[in-house]
Amino acid sequence: MATELSEARKLFESGDSQGSMRVLRSAADRLPPAETAALVAELARGAGFEDLAEASTALAAGPGQADRLYAYGYACVERGIDAVAVPALREALRLVQASPAPAARTGLFRRKPKEQSGRQPGLRKVLLELVSALEGCERHTEALAVLREHDARLGDWPDRYLTVYNALMAGRISLAREVYEALSAPEGVWVGPGQRVGRMLERAAALPPADDRDLRGWHHVLTGGLLTTLSPHGYDQGMTGRWAYLQDDFDQCRHGLERLRTVLAATGRKPASVALLTDRGSRALGLAAAQLLGVPAAPFRPGQPDVLVVAYDLNECDPAEVAQLRERAEGQLLFEHATCWTDPPAVTADVSTLLGQIVNAPWEPGLQFGEDGEPEEAGPDRRSAEELAEAILAAAPTAPAGDGQTPPDGDDVLTAFVTRATGWPAAGPRDRIGSAGPVRSSRFA
Repeated sequence: MATELSEARKLFESGDSQGSMRVLRSAADRLPPAETAALVAELARGAGFEDLAEASTALAAGPGQADRLYAYGYACVERGIDAVAVPALREALRLVQASPAPAARTGLFRRKPKEQSGRQPGLRKVLLELVSALEGCERHTEALAVLREHDARLGDWPDRYLTVYNALMAGRISLAREVYEALSAPEGVWVGPGQRVGRMLERAAALPPADDRDLRGWHHVLTGGLLTTLSPHGYDQGMTGRWAYLQDDFDQCRHGLERLRTVLAATGRKPASVALLTDRGSRALGLAAAQLLGVPAAPFRPGQPDVLVVAYDLNECDPAEVAQLRERAEGQLLFEHATCWTDPPAVTADVSTLLGQIVNAPWEPGLQFGEDGEPEEAGPDRRSAEELAEAILAAAPTAPAGDGQTPPDGDDVLTAFVTRATGWPAAGPRDRIGSAGPVRSSRFA
């Protein structure tokens, strides 16, 4: 423990605040929260996070107090360092559980109870903040265990809704359904989330995932979308069909469009036109899709029915355009080539070619392999969207070669899955799903 904390402090003192925080995140569960807090206070001041600096300083000065542990954990969650929050909130929950209620004063001369440093937070308040921190780390199995342990103290909204959500994200479909069916009707802000998990459960009933490595199946359950390709590398080494890093190329873009065409053919859908988003990559891919499908292309207009909206990477698109795709018009489909699974976009696509953590587009600077097979730095491809579209159409529409570990995933496999996905395209708002779900994959820290 001392070694990890010492390493984090050395990195901070050398000017590497990000490296210091990476060490604290990875070692948080093994470090006493009050000792971590002293360094977090310095990191927070450097980042201008005065709320976190104040809460950290208070905990470092008064360890072992539930109110200070809770305030520190809450501030960590607010500032996006959930992993650091978890041990503090666990300790706060333990202290709140262990603390007896103060005895009532019944006599004139009874001694007044010793004043605490602050008002002790309630168990439910600490519990829900701990669940929030665990969700932020995608530790859904742990969040579910905490919720089930304290179920007798919970209400329906949001408490037992969180049980449903975390059960789904942990792959516990039967438990999620059991708790969901016992919930009272949601009201106010919980109507939308309640309907969302309800739709997940409907998809899980109609097309149950095979197991906790069924990436396509779970992607469909959680997002309502169809994933058309699996990464051919490292399936048995922890990638399970996702990419950690991909240097994309025109062949893969063309292959993605061919797989899209397979989906449309299997579902009997032909869009009236392709809607072009404004960023260059999406426009290029959209122009290629329109030519391949034999339909016209025109700039994206919100609410236009029966169109195929094409995005290369929704995280790189105009946020205003993306926001207008949360609610789909009648017959409108959204296709995204490269979907980020560690930082999912604001809306979910109806069809995604691949799931990657870092995907470098073919027209961006990056590594390429020369004729001798050696990697070399390549500059940006500054051609227009129209010229890039022609390059995509001229590319070979073949799946990339892999290491042979990934299960067979030809057009017949995709078609068989798509024809069973009777609820596609999904109904309702297409909200961001911020978790990778039950299928775990290796990722960069």
